[in-house]
Amino acid sequence: MSTTLRLATFNVENLFARWRFRDGVNPATANTRGWVVEQTQFEELGVDDKAITAAAVREIHADVLALQEVENVDTLKHFRAQALGGRAEYPYVAGVDGNDPRLIDVAVLSKLPITRIRSHQHLMDPGGPSATLFSRDCLEVDVEVRESESKSTTVTLFVNHFKSMMGGRPETRGKRQRQATKVKELVTGRFGTASPGDHPFVILGDLNDYLGPDGSSGVDGLVVWDQVENVVTRLPETDQWTHFFKGGNEYRQLDYLLPSASLAEASAESVPEIVRKGMPLRATRYTGPRFPGVGTDKPKASDHCPVVMDLTIA
Repeated sequence: MSTTLRLATFNVENLFARWRFRDGVNPATANTRGWVVEQTQFEELGVDDKAITAAAVREIHADVLALQEVENVDTLKHFRAQALGGRAEYPYVAGVDGNDPRLIDVAVLSKLPITRIRSHQHLMDPGGPSATLFSRDCLEVDVEVRESESKSTTVTLFVNHFKSMMGGRPETRGKRQRQATKVKELVTGRFGTASPGDHPFVILGDLNDYLGPDGSSGVDGLVVWDQVENVVTRLPETDQWTHFFKGGNEYRQLDYLLPSASLAEASAESVPEIVRKGMPLRATRYTGPRFPGVGTDKPKASDHCPVVMDLTIA
């Protein structure tokens, strides 16, 4: 017997529970340890964006959804309750506060039982021993996929959000290379060095880099690893982009689903979907329908597109 796991990744771009308190506050004298609340009404930031983000999440109907740029688990639970149907729709949540100074974390929403969570945020960067390796975390999450009353399979997710290209792609490449190398080491540490791809795992998330023929990518060693498959390449080349950067008018794949070789082989007939209905109007390469309310730049679901695929678990 076999069953289907509908798995997705989505950088939801600043899913914050933050508020605009008062204009004109001097940052040098502001309280940075917390907030002194002297008013009872505040303007919530990003309300329209969150509504369109929620529409994108509902559109993909994922069983398990890996997220990037979530402020914390409480924020995600509030978003779930307000916009996604609550605990009845996604009863399981995984997330650990990570390393990003902007407080953007990786997390997982799941309809299926989450049986194990492991954070790797503590690992130090060999390229700079006073810094942590993972910009956010590499969150290792086990999900139980039940094929029948008597049989279930554990699928392990390695959820990532690598170092951004801010500051220059060449200048930041080394950090992403070290992050990619460590993710491979985490996989082989869990499943062995001989044939880890024989086991059911998926590396996924926003790797913040794209492949190219010139060896300039910081993530190619992971994405083209023979123990996984970059399933987005099953789409036509012109349809493989997941992110639009207006500064360079660039359409690139930054978001990845990398199922293990065995999962990819079992799912050979499946093709991923990239949902672009929440992209801003300035992303003119996409000419299809958009969610109501999407603007030229804002509001929007995100500057990234959700990537979703049906995986056969045999």
